Amino acid sequence: MTHPFARLSYETLKIEVPRPHVLVVRMNRPAAMNAMNTAMIEESHDLHTRLEADPQEIRCAVLTGEGAGFSAGGDLKERAHLSEEAATRQHELAERLAMMRIDGPVPWIAAVHGVCLAGGLEVALTCDFIIADDTTRMALTECSLGMMPGLMGTQTLARAAGERRAKQLILSARRFTADEAAQWGIVNEVVPQGEALHRAIEVAGAIAACAPLSVRQARKAIHFGLQTDLRTGYRLELEAWYRLLGTQDRREGIAAFVEKRPPVFKGR
Repeated sequence: MTHPFARLSYETLKIEVPRPHVLVVRMNRPAAMNAMNTAMIEESHDLHTRLEADPQEIRCAVLTGEGAGFSAGGDLKERAHLSEEAATRQHELAERLAMMRIDGPVPWIAAVHGVCLAGGLEVALTCDFIIADDTTRMALTECSLGMMPGLMGTQTLARAAGERRAKQLILSARRFTADEAAQWGIVNEVVPQGEALHRAIEVAGAIAACAPLSVRQARKAIHFGLQTDLRTGYRLELEAWYRLLGTQDRREGIAAFVEKRPPVFKGR
């Protein structure tokens, strides 16, 4: 039976559930290098709202781009004709979308190839981690266009690559390769051309095989713990740990280990 998320129909997104518990979202404007226009932002916001309200057994999501690239960033051809009010509305929606991806119930993996520029890279950086193929070329180009990153790019890149590296890349709008991104901690893995999505789905499957409540709590502990000092971070970890103590999945995991069988997690 087709998963309910796979039945969603959007103009600028393609949705599929290629294996149990794994959602794949393709930005689908290949003729525009998946530049993010208002329609894509609105449709992405709708999808994330549905996912946040009820994941419906989805335990990990993969974001990628249709065609020759991940995303060239915001659609500047559209933006050139937007009023300041319309541009503000569009950006505020994109801001909420970025926060929903970070704070939502499931981890996100960016499967990146080809062009990954400006807002496209910022979107990838709001995912939990990035897998890129060796054709990938990245940059936060906003400063070269009279703008600056505005979808967390100054924050996420600095946290991934360090303050000094982020300043160099953002202030000079320097382009860099997938291999450089991996060396600097921006990308987790570099795979051969055309293999990023396959590898991301494989990793998503491994995450989906784990207890979903455990994944959710561990993810929160890592993310929010890194925003504070070690002792406070540990307190967050313990709070997350104790929330799992009475769960059915914890009992199932221990029973499966003792009985030497695969666990069947229900997210309860």
